[in-house]
Amino acid sequence: YIFLLYSQILKAEYFSPRSGEQQMYKLDIGWPKTPEHFTGQTFCVAVDSLHGLVYVGQRGDNVPKVLVFSEDGYFLHSWNDTVEMPHGIFVWNTAIGSSVWITDVGTGQYGHTVKQYSPLGKLMQVLGTPGNAGSSLIPLQFDQPAEIFVEETGEIYVVDGDGGMNNRLLKLSDDYKEIWLTGTNGSGIGQFKIPHSVTVDDCGRVWVADRGNKRIQVFDKATGEWLGSWSGCFSEDGPYSVRFTADYKYLIVAQLNINRLAILAAPPVGSIGNCVIVHSIQLADETKPHLVDVDMKSGAIYVAEIGAQQVQKYVPL
Repeated sequence: YIFLLYSQILKAEYFSPRSGEQQMYKLDIGWPKTPEHFTGQTFCVAVDSLHGLVYVGQRGDNVPKVLVFSEDGYFLHSWNDTVEMPHGIFVWNTAIGSSVWITDVGTGQYGHTVKQYSPLGKLMQVLGTPGNAGSSLIPLQFDQPAEIFVEETGEIYVVDGDGGMNNRLLKLSDDYKEIWLTGTNGSGIGQFKIPHSVTVDDCGRVWVADRGNKRIQVFDKATGEWLGSWSGCFSEDGPYSVRFTADYKYLIVAQLNINRLAILAAPPVGSIGNCVIVHSIQLADETKPHLVDVDMKSGAIYVAEIGAQQVQKYVPL
């Protein structure tokens, strides 16, 4: 463990700007233009890079649950209906339009669901049984679903849940039927302890932040077969969020308890290998970065921070 820690420190030193390595990102201090619109705890953020929009999910009493900004930082509008406790948020763009998917971990009448909204907040689809936690597939049930990733085809990946009875990764077809399911509670291969974030790369692999086990696990998107895992980079704190950079060369990982964004080298097709942190962004104390998203056009990283109660934008240099 000490050797692992030491090698991590060496790596961090080696890749820090002090030793000649270029810094990769800088904070955009002008985003957003009006931070006073953050009135609750900001849990999640999603970028619509096609339309230049940024959606923020926040929690609190009598606060709008979804805020919408332009990528320049201008506040546009907000909505609140049928969202109880947003946890994860994702924008899905197709040829015919865009929609916003939200995982709701509330325990009231809207909770334990994954919901699809129009960009203006009209409820279009509800997956799960509102108000009822469960593990059933027919009808579909969730218990505190943490995050969702939707492919262009409409196929859906859900990590379920954020500390509930389920510890699973579910792939659904575009008509919301199970394609495959993996994961039970545990620390073995393909098991999870709080699967917290999910993303898909450009070569057919699904990446899951297995938060409680302090590792990232990787699966084949077609079959659900386990392909490997990374734990060496997360001895200090488990991964909370996984997102790829726009060129798929790096994986951005939020680590809430140590207030850090780790930037890891993404492996090419083939072996997952071991994780290598090529750069990290140290955030201020008590910032608590929870989930992140990346603008696939500009490369900017948006970070939802529940401690600081804000979203910050980092732009590539």
